[in-house]
Amino acid sequence: MSSKEKKEEQKKILILCVDRDDDLGVKAKIETPLLGREANLNAAVALALADPEEADANAMFEAVRIHDRLQSRNKPDEVFEIATIAGSELGGVSADRKIASEFDELLKSFKADEVILISDGYSDEAVLPLIESRVPVSSVRRIVMRHSESIEETAAIFTRYLKLIIENPRYARIALGLPGLLILLLGILSIFNLLYYYWIAFVFVLSVFMLIKGFGVDKKAQNFYKWIKEYSPPPLQVLISRFSLIAGTLSMIVGLYLGWVNVTVNVTTPQDIAGWIGQFGQISGYFIKGCMDLIIIGVCLTLLGRVIYWYFERNTKLLRNGALIVMAGWFRQILDGTADVLINPEMGYEKLMFAIIVGVLLGIAATLVVIVVQRSYKKFFKKIEGEEFEKG
Repeated sequence: MSSKEKKEEQKKILILCVDRDDDLGVKAKIETPLLGREANLNAAVALALADPEEADANAMFEAVRIHDRLQSRNKPDEVFEIATIAGSELGGVSADRKIASEFDELLKSFKADEVILISDGYSDEAVLPLIESRVPVSSVRRIVMRHSESIEETAAIFTRYLKLIIENPRYARIALGLPGLLILLLGILSIFNLLYYYWIAFVFVLSVFMLIKGFGVDKKAQNFYKWIKEYSPPPLQVLISRFSLIAGTLSMIVGLYLGWVNVTVNVTTPQDIAGWIGQFGQISGYFIKGCMDLIIIGVCLTLLGRVIYWYFERNTKLLRNGALIVMAGWFRQILDGTADVLINPEMGYEKLMFAIIVGVLLGIAATLVVIVVQRSYKKFFKKIEGEEFEKG
């Protein structure tokens, strides 16, 4: 086998040291990438002289040590080489792009089959996916100065959350806004020599804040403001219908109240259940007498609002609601006759029967009128009926 063929069959292993924050360039003024034992050793010495506490110098010395140890095994089928690449002191995307660019440049000089990655700590291991996407990584050696590993990780996590608290308004209100308000109160009360009120103010502010957050008052106020800002009034017919519904409901509530007042004025309040049962007729009669007018008015107002709504919509339901208004108005006579019979049964029920018979005839007449009007003004209702048919 020729020496050329033997050289092609050798496995090329690259011992790679990564300086993600470019301490080599910033502190030692050394440009990367570095390839070869001598170049890396000289760079590590220069960096250690510039900053004896620099962890990247220790990582480079470890890379040289691993290279010498592997080289001493004297395996003819493996070739070892040391290299160092660097990122950027800015970190983030710019550092990763520079590392990827330098590693691609390095592979042109030494086409490695696998990589042994030497990392100097928590942040440098972020480059592992960049290396693995180009060359398989067979081992990762992490070099951290004693007692500094936990400090480095804690500092990184603390910095990340501190930045989140400061920049995110959601957390800044609690972590900065509330303490800032309490400190401001302390300063104001100190100026006026009222420090003995500070604890009262402290408890008051804290309790108000807890109540607002606990019951979600801030979110409800925000949603209400958004609704007010984006609110647009409904069509006129909808407003009239809602107003008539509210007016009718209030009228009926007042009517019920007046009915009870009429009972208390005309009937002695019973003291036991037997008394209530004995005077049930009179109580019911005076109650109907007191409330029937406003209840009938409330019902008619509600129906009238619906009539106006259905008129604008050109819907035949307005005729039925109109007929109900007429029948509801006459129903007042039926209630009056019923109340008279309940109050004094001796008066007879002729008035009640007359009201019921006329009410039935009035209902029949209203139904016939609705049918005639609907047929006579078919063109007026044609549009809305066609739309309902299409929707169905």
